[in-house]
Amino acid sequence: MTIFLKLNQKHGTFFAKLREVDWIGMVLFLASTTGFLIPVTWGGVQYAWDSWRTLVPLIVCAIGMIAFGVYIEYFAANPLIRTSVFKNTSAAILYVSTVIHGIILWALLYYMPLYFEAVKGFGPILAGVAMFPWTFTVAPASVATGIAIAVTGQYRWANRAGWFLATLGMGLLIMLKPNTSTVSWIFLNLVGGVGTGILFPAMALAVQASATAKDQAYAANMFSFFRAFGQTLGVAIGGVIFQNQMKKKMLTFPLLADLAAEYSRDAAGLVEIIKEMPEGEMREQLRESYTDALKYIWIVMLAFSAVALLGSWFIKAYDMNGAMDTERGFVDKDKVGDVEKEQPVM
Repeated sequence: MTIFLKLNQKHGTFFAKLREVDWIGMVLFLASTTGFLIPVTWGGVQYAWDSWRTLVPLIVCAIGMIAFGVYIEYFAANPLIRTSVFKNTSAAILYVSTVIHGIILWALLYYMPLYFEAVKGFGPILAGVAMFPWTFTVAPASVATGIAIAVTGQYRWANRAGWFLATLGMGLLIMLKPNTSTVSWIFLNLVGGVGTGILFPAMALAVQASATAKDQAYAANMFSFFRAFGQTLGVAIGGVIFQNQMKKKMLTFPLLADLAAEYSRDAAGLVEIIKEMPEGEMREQLRESYTDALKYIWIVMLAFSAVALLGSWFIKAYDMNGAMDTERGFVDKDKVGDVEKEQPVM
């Protein structure tokens, strides 16, 4: 169907269009964000967080991001990102909430299956099935919320409801224990799944409603970027919390104290160690330590979610039916016809 769309074309030479691209901003942005995310992913796994291999790229790329912000604000003729999208209070709150949403969702999707494998003894396939309270509630909640917002034209209620359920869901996960029954952990996971699902369309539509017509494309792109950025941070933050709490808990058990530093390095690698360990007191203590370390991840996610819940009450209501103002919109047939009628007959 797209081949039949008639759009207003902005004509110009190929090289003229290339000159409109913000090449400096693009290089600064891609280099800084990529260089920042790489040490975040290997910190605490491949290299220690206090290693120069982790700290140097983090600091250098953080400076690069600051330089990028200064450049697009004061020097770029056609900036890669318009800073105006961040100057709306509601939009700024939503972008921060989007990062938090990504952090929470990916921390859960990464570490919750490890709970089922390491603590419950499930295999990878069964652990995936155990994630159904999350994976099978997110999509339906997202679709239903999108329809409800489209019908009502209101989005603030969805943001508040979504963050309330997400916060409640994070709090419920703290109750998970090594011997939590199947029925219990299913219902403990359901609430958070519904809450995070509601937030997908709620925040996306709120971001677009908060942006001006000329900033719509920039706002949508930044929304996607911040969610992906939060997803990367979620695994890294969870890893730091797990390492510290796992080591701290293991040191309280004489049987595990000597292995605390080694076992606490990698949450995923520890799964196989627990599975291969024979039944006994040492394995039970390791399962308890693993659950305790995960509990602190849920606590931190609860704190993040509570911040976003508080912020959702400061989001303003904007009209969602504004006309799209763009140079490359659809061709108006009536205007085209009028123009053709005015052409002199030869």
